Amino acid sequence: MNQTKKFFIYTRKSTDDKDRQVRSISDQLSELKEIAIKESLEIVDVFVEKQTAKIPGRPVFNEMMERMERGEAEGILAWHPDRLARNSVDGGKIIYLVDTEIIKDLKFSTFWFDPTPQGKFMLSIAFSQSKYYVDNLSENIKRGHRNKLKEGIWPRNAPMGYLNDSEKKIIIPDPERAPYIKKAFEAYSSGRYTIRQIRDMVTKLGLRSMKSEELSISVMHEILRNPIFCGLMRHGGEIYEGKHEPIITKKLFDQCQEVMSRKSKPKETGFKTYLYRGFFHCGECSCFITTETQKGHNYLRCTKRKNPCNQKYVREEIITSQIAEKIKKVSLPLDWAQWMIEENRKDQSLAVQSSEIFSQGTKDEISLLDSKIEKLMSAYLENALLLEEYKEAKSAFVGSKQLLKEKLSAFDKKSHNRFELTEKFLKDNITNAELANDKTNEGNLHLFQKVGSNFKIHNRTILFEPRGAWKILAGFGFDADSAAPPALRAGAFFRGNASPEFLRSRADSNRRGVLKPLPL
Repeated sequence: MNQTKKFFIYTRKSTDDKDRQVRSISDQLSELKEIAIKESLEIVDVFVEKQTAKIPGRPVFNEMMERMERGEAEGILAWHPDRLARNSVDGGKIIYLVDTEIIKDLKFSTFWFDPTPQGKFMLSIAFSQSKYYVDNLSENIKRGHRNKLKEGIWPRNAPMGYLNDSEKKIIIPDPERAPYIKKAFEAYSSGRYTIRQIRDMVTKLGLRSMKSEELSISVMHEILRNPIFCGLMRHGGEIYEGKHEPIITKKLFDQCQEVMSRKSKPKETGFKTYLYRGFFHCGECSCFITTETQKGHNYLRCTKRKNPCNQKYVREEIITSQIAEKIKKVSLPLDWAQWMIEENRKDQSLAVQSSEIFSQGTKDEISLLDSKIEKLMSAYLENALLLEEYKEAKSAFVGSKQLLKEKLSAFDKKSHNRFELTEKFLKDNITNAELANDKTNEGNLHLFQKVGSNFKIHNRTILFEPRGAWKILAGFGFDADSAAPPALRAGAFFRGNASPEFLRSRADSNRRGVLKPLPL
């Protein structure tokens, strides 16, 4: 009389591995119980798992393996091998237990298995196919995400502040939450609030998560760092342009990132925080300048830690006013900068026309070489050329083509870069002048660090060394708020010859694209 074999039934259906085509657990159990009755199998226990098999560590599966090793059953009954394993670790463990005869038999509803070398070989192939399916599915999903990102479409669920538009397949601003998100960015950009205070502020206004829960500090921090709200998408460490409507401007987003980089979290110290403490050195003894409060006003003074020093106190608001003035002194007048930007763009337009002629000529040469390579191939196929002759001629053509391509690439980069650098510098001048008038004291200090270095206070006056190109502007003593007509200021800058034709001729004679002053 045959002894009844003891089996475990194992069923699995994941909710996160896209197995929509796999039968439900109830369907699996129904078929497996029919097989158990048909083949007179004794079912010791039924294991039901609702977790993906892509990675090792399934608790129900591990429990079944432990009980199998204790000898509670001889075999496993499952719907298909991919229910047991879709990763190399679990698949390898099952095959090893079959090799060591701890698992004496495996039965499946849609797969035949025999504990022979051939059967184990086919089982390993089934496990490999299951792993390949998961890997390929993952890669297809990633490829789909990359394609959507290139098209400017956010590939996942809409972040807080946006909603998914199922018809247009894009995200749209959430009319309820988007205003709160914008308010959070505007408040944080001022530099007067911590992230916790921002979270508390928008919570009082009514901002909640999709589950109507209060936002955590970490979620608020991630919102303020996410560029998706200004129309950009960050995915996999790379930034993409989005087609969705931005909630805030890029300028506001950048201001928030500057604030965040300067103070990732508020400093809890035992002494009062001062804006200029440790920023300046004494112009007489080189010690640090500290700040203290006297009769309701902040005063800056030398610490006098090295040698006796004769420098006196200076009010903080005087230093603040001087910083704004110093920034203006190294900035072009606004109308000048705007006029120079227009001139630079005109020169760029002329340069683009010249570069297009050059580029087209080079592209024509490349096309001609392509044609010659095709003709060379035809000649070889028609036996008009020997193999060695064909290889030698083709090598020469391909080499010439590569040189032309490199030449074209280098020219395009060089021709565009010089005008972009010029415009960036001129726009920085405009920004400097505007910020010196409108920026907070903290913002002006950060801007001051950008245009200069070696900051000192001597006789209650700020001293510093302008950086790079700002040094040139400082030498001419500009004032961004000066009301003098552009022509008069241009006369001082260009020795009296300030006509657009003169400046254009200077730009044409120096194709670097930067309007350079004459030496005084």
